[in-house]
Formats: sequence, structure tokens, C-alpha cells
Amino acid sequence: MFFRRGTPRVPGFEERIDNLGQSGFAVSPDRTLVTRGPCAGLVRKDAQGAPEIARAGILVGGEIGVIVDGGNQKFLVTPSGSRLPALATHLEALHAFTEDLRQSLGIISLYNESLGTVNELHLYDRLQGR
Repeated sequence: MFFRRGTPRVPGFEERIDNLGQSGFAVSPDRTLVTRGPCAGLVRKDAQGAPEIARAGILVGGEIGVIVDGGNQKFLVTPSGSRLPALATHLEALHAFTEDLRQSLGIISLYNESLGTVNELHLYDRLQGR
């Protein structure tokens, strides 16, 4: 006999956002801001219609403060320019938040991102003003 495998069902963007509540996340009414504890993230559709995390960080005064590496210290920097030193509790919470959010949205978690908190901005004092 010949058995045919069924095609796996891939949930859409809206369905994945709806399922975030079951994982302990709070989703804003406009369905772009996802929060849990002190952490928040902006979620949007990529070119293929799959979810992607546009920005993830710690809530600081109603804004999302992203991690910036300052050499020997990490900082939280908000879009308005506020700068706070990042504590170990911030980094642990943010790492757990992003990993859980990736898993809940069905986003592939890369090895280097799973090792710890990564960031796109590096501000080293010795390089400023060059």
C-alpha cells in the first residue's frame, strides 16, 4: 500500500500572535507590542509574512531600552536618549524573554543568540570622535 504524508500546517502571523497569550505574554491591542515582566518587544511581519522581532529590550519610562555594549559595561538606551547601566537581572530577564518569544512565534533560534544577550550596537569610548 502507498501512504501519503499530509502537508504540515504552518500557522499564519495572526494565529501566532493570538497564541502568545498562552505563553504568558501580554499583547497590545494594535498587535505589535509584546510584553512580559520588565521586558518588551516589537513584533512585525517580514517580507514573507512570517513574524520577526524588530526590537526587544527592557521597558524604561514607557520606552523600550535596547542593550548597547560600551566596552566593559552594557547599557540600556531608549529612543529618547536616556542611558542606564544594565544590571545582571535585566540581562537575564531579556535573554529569557527573547528566547521564549522566539519559541512562541516559531522563529529559529540561532546558536550565537542562544548563548546570551546579543546586541547590534557597540559604543566603545576609545572609538568615539574618530
